[in-house]
Amino acid sequence: MCVIKGLDNYVENKKDLCYKNDGIDRDLFGKYGVKRGLRDEKGQGVLTGLTNISHLGGTKLVDGVKVPTDGFLLYRGYDIVDLVQGALGKRYIFEEAAYLLLFGQLPNSQELDEFKSIIANAMSFPPSFTRDVIMKAATPDIMNNMTRSILTLSSYDDELNNLSLENVLRQCIMLISTFPMMAAYGYHAYNHYENDKSMYIHRPDKNLSLAENLLRMLRPNGEYSKIEARALDIALMLHMEHGGGNNSTFTTRVVTSSGSDTYSAIAAAMSSLKGKKHGGANLMVINMMDDIKAHVSDYDNEAEIEAYLRKILSKEAFDKKGLIYGMGHAVYTLSDPREVVFKKFVEMLAKETEHSKDMKLYNNIEKIAPRLIQEYRNTLKPVSPNVDFYSGFVYDMLGIPRELFTPLFAVARIVGWSAHRIEELISADKIIRPAYKSLVVAKEYKPRDER
Repeated sequence: MCVIKGLDNYVENKKDLCYKNDGIDRDLFGKYGVKRGLRDEKGQGVLTGLTNISHLGGTKLVDGVKVPTDGFLLYRGYDIVDLVQGALGKRYIFEEAAYLLLFGQLPNSQELDEFKSIIANAMSFPPSFTRDVIMKAATPDIMNNMTRSILTLSSYDDELNNLSLENVLRQCIMLISTFPMMAAYGYHAYNHYENDKSMYIHRPDKNLSLAENLLRMLRPNGEYSKIEARALDIALMLHMEHGGGNNSTFTTRVVTSSGSDTYSAIAAAMSSLKGKKHGGANLMVINMMDDIKAHVSDYDNEAEIEAYLRKILSKEAFDKKGLIYGMGHAVYTLSDPREVVFKKFVEMLAKETEHSKDMKLYNNIEKIAPRLIQEYRNTLKPVSPNVDFYSGFVYDMLGIPRELFTPLFAVARIVGWSAHRIEELISADKIIRPAYKSLVVAKEYKPRDER
């Protein structure tokens, strides 16, 4: 990083002014009825829009009272459990779910084959793009590398600011297709220039699914098993959409509402997703699991596991935040439907890759942690594992570098972002502009020589 003379000392001396002038008393939010984080005192999101893309929930109303229930997630009205079961053992599902989210209906065989062909043919960059953009200034922050690539691609688009539906759809499909390349090539550039490892740039195979191509491009020998590709395919499908209220999707809709171009909207969503409060959950889980493995010797010994989990909850172990990552969700209560579906594939992959011992540890934590969390929080509110409890484990079993955990989230979620961008353009057509209560009071201006 470029060193600017005196800058470090300057900001160190000035930071107190920011604390003094930018800190707002938390009690004032309640006084003025401001919903911090666009959530009420019960954690319920403030209603800011309408969507026909997905629906999720973990409660039901019984005599006017919210009661916990098994979670559900619908893509355009179809339960993700049914979507996965319908494709089980027959085909890869990412492309089919992407078609469903983009166009609002399930494709027939001909429509799906055509869409898969379009996706495969769109897996390409402008000449020298990989060398001149992705490989320049290689960084372990693959999300930033991808964001730079997204914005640079806009320079090659003669219809950049054309907001017609057909043009935005073209741009979205092109980005969906090239995201796996951005992630894989960005990692290989970093691994070569920063880690002094060999460089591998495998071109996508038009006869393969998106998940297969991802594994092909990531691995030096380009080889993978069917269960590996299937597990990754399911993981990507389960992460591609989760309502309009999550931070990155809402960001997409906010930027779209301003009339900005597709590349800018998706780059903004990328910047949101990389935040540790949003897209890094599975990485926190896997780091926590590494710590647990270092301190628990017998993965079958539930008492030993419970003792260490108590240390984590008591802020004595791991990151001392008192959190068991991968447990609980803002919406789901009794279960996260994505985790329920995904776990079957996790278990199959663990068996094939000889990770059954690790699977036992995960199962025991899943059994023990919810009860302990309820105890420490002194609540009867149900706690269940979410999809991120297992997704990092799957990526680890697939040999996917941890620098790519959040980028893989983006490879999936670009589909949902695209669907919401299109819906915002067609249905809303009004700039999103929430109100802020101003606490500014008038001050008498003083000439500079009197300050």
